Amino acid sequence: MTTRSGPSGSQPDPGLAAIVSERRQLINLAYRLLGSLTEAEDAVQEAYARWYAMTGQQQQAIGNPPAWLTTVTSRICLNLLGSARARRETYTGTWLPEPLPDPAEWPVGRPGAAADPADRVTLDESVSMAFLVVLDAMTPAERVAFILHDVFGYPFTEVAEITGRTPAACRKLASTARRRIRAAQSPATPAARQASIVKAFKQAWEAADIAALISLLDPGATVTGDLGGLPAALSGPLQGAGQIARTCLAVASQATGLTLVERTVNGQPGLIAQQDGITVMVFAFEVTGDQITRIWAILNPDKLRPWAGGQGYSAPFSAATSSGTRPVMRAPATGSL
Repeated sequence: MTTRSGPSGSQPDPGLAAIVSERRQLINLAYRLLGSLTEAEDAVQEAYARWYAMTGQQQQAIGNPPAWLTTVTSRICLNLLGSARARRETYTGTWLPEPLPDPAEWPVGRPGAAADPADRVTLDESVSMAFLVVLDAMTPAERVAFILHDVFGYPFTEVAEITGRTPAACRKLASTARRRIRAAQSPATPAARQASIVKAFKQAWEAADIAALISLLDPGATVTGDLGGLPAALSGPLQGAGQIARTCLAVASQATGLTLVERTVNGQPGLIAQQDGITVMVFAFEVTGDQITRIWAILNPDKLRPWAGGQGYSAPFSAATSSGTRPVMRAPATGSL
């Protein structure tokens, strides 16, 4: 990797080009480590701030600037993960990773949107909602060791330098993380089949067909909602096909003008719910065979920035109303509907 060379003001600095081009890779790494695009952007920004705070001589002394940025970003993320565990203990409700749309569908040039293509995360199996939820249950050290080695291919010698542990310790951490992933994995369902199941679920929901909804849900299916403190909403996970189906119909009856749209969520077939063109809910699914086993519903407006892409996107939740226009995830009483 080239570093700074040549007199100032002569030709474009190859070292500068190298560190600028590294931004997307760093955003991808930080998002997988943190599960939050906002926090990932902050971590990468901090790494670059530290780079530019150095003198030119200090920068020239770094033989591999991209590797330096990766190390610094990873260490920032490791520290953030430690503090995040404490913050999430006081988080209202369940904390879920921040959902991301397909890169081609990110809003551009709108307030609050990540307009820079370098900020767009490459979506693959390592950012599926199911995968990120398992990662979030790991210790910070396990998560960092696993992501750096198994996802990004860094040797354990480099992982050890980043984490401040021995290569053997990092190998053990990654192995433990790998076992957690395997234990939580469901048999893979082809993407086309997943999409057809999600589409059928959407159509059954729109038609208020409770029998069809129940047939598409595994009897032990669960729904977990991330509300970010929003009132009058799902207070805990829903369990069971019947309860989930009744809640879906309750949402449809309470939130007039709610439109369901098929969208890619973290690289997997999903749904979004919109009111007046504003995304107010994002649904990620886990499909096993021909049935949905898990649904993650993100309503926290702070996590819908890449979807809403504009100011005022939290308006549907801004005040309590009696008109029934707010999308809520209130579970109906047992036996209702």
